[in-house]
Amino acid sequence: MPIAFAFACAVVYGIADYCGGRASRAAPSIAISLFGQVGSLIVGLVGVIALGTAIPAFGQLAWGGLAGVASALALASFYHALSHGAMTVVAPITAVTSSSLPVAFGLLRGERPAAIAYLGMALAVGAVALVSGAIGARHTATPRSTMLFALAAGLGFGVIFIALGETTSASGIWPLVSSRMVSVVLIGSIAWATRTPVRGHGSIWRLGAVAGILDMTANLLYLVAVRRGLLSLVVVVAGLYPVSTVALAFRLDGERVTRSQAAGMAMALGALVLVSLAGSG
Repeated sequence: MPIAFAFACAVVYGIADYCGGRASRAAPSIAISLFGQVGSLIVGLVGVIALGTAIPAFGQLAWGGLAGVASALALASFYHALSHGAMTVVAPITAVTSSSLPVAFGLLRGERPAAIAYLGMALAVGAVALVSGAIGARHTATPRSTMLFALAAGLGFGVIFIALGETTSASGIWPLVSSRMVSVVLIGSIAWATRTPVRGHGSIWRLGAVAGILDMTANLLYLVAVRRGLLSLVVVVAGLYPVSTVALAFRLDGERVTRSQAAGMAMALGALVLVSLAGSG
């Protein structure tokens, strides 16, 4: 069951990233990030009111706050990378980085998944290397500076995964709300300090809002998954979100795929199967 929630999380994350990336090509990435985070915060507030969960201890909110700091930096970096490079390259680089950090954290804390899971993890790394063009070939060139932004985004997302994984079920979704409160303040401050203009058609801002709502939904699915399963397994599956991002880029944007990238996507599916088997064992 945790693996199923993690897979659903990956699908929704991927769609959210595609929406945010597309919007960032027509408007400043900081502005899109802020608009999405505000939408995400509204959904979170509605959620805690509907669920009626009591406000948890400060420690639980603090983990959410840490996730919020990481979210502000990660989203700004990620949307910038998506707006300046191919989604089929940026998303996988971010994904493998965001998965590697929590996996290492979980293993250092004593998690010991089944042996087959380690093969799945290795396949996931190889898959991202192929899809991103680190090895093999790619049709769409992506500047090295853009790849560095993708890497920074991955580190930020990895911190989010770890921080949310430290929260308890009793705290409900309050950590997500505190996370969004912090990220809205930080991104808003960056937008104000840089005098980021808010321009673009209404459809662009609606797309940014959809990205934020989907992001909150994916975080909720992740919370359910990580509270029921091993962090080191859940993040590997959740980290496969580029599959839906890349699929949408192929289908809607006409981005081309090389044989090595296609092989990488097949390896990603293989990694999902292996980790799923480990999680059900």
